[in-house]
Amino acid sequence: MSREFITFEIGDRRLGIDIMAIREIRAWSPATPLPNAPPHVRGVVNLRGVVLPVLDLRQRLGWGATEPSGRHVIIVVRVGEQLQGIIVDAVSDIVTVGPEQLQPVPDVGQTQAAGFLDGIAMIDGRLIMILGLDRVTEPQPVLDEAA
Repeated sequence: MSREFITFEIGDRRLGIDIMAIREIRAWSPATPLPNAPPHVRGVVNLRGVVLPVLDLRQRLGWGATEPSGRHVIIVVRVGEQLQGIIVDAVSDIVTVGPEQLQPVPDVGQTQAAGFLDGIAMIDGRLIMILGLDRVTEPQPVLDEAA
């Protein structure tokens, strides 16, 4: 069964999110930082009376921090019962991916970014990394520094 994804860009990389998880796409607005939040959590924004966390997806995937500007956008997604925003460089388009186009993520060892992907699709000659939102937005385990 085919699935639809919204594709977007982070640098020269193209990624996709299942269209059913997306609630809206909005222009960048500064987030209010939270104390002791993980580095990839930029803070919170008020979306029509609902306070939601905003994640820096570039930083979460280990590709460096985003320096947000007016060209960036926030994709508001629903993960479980919570709305969350993710900062991306630009939204591209909607693509339909058939099961034969979705390939598993190759085993390249313990890379953080690969653990966040559900698969990779080839659309119009370009690779699109399909995000597993549940893993991207889950809290990171606290590392025991004494170990």
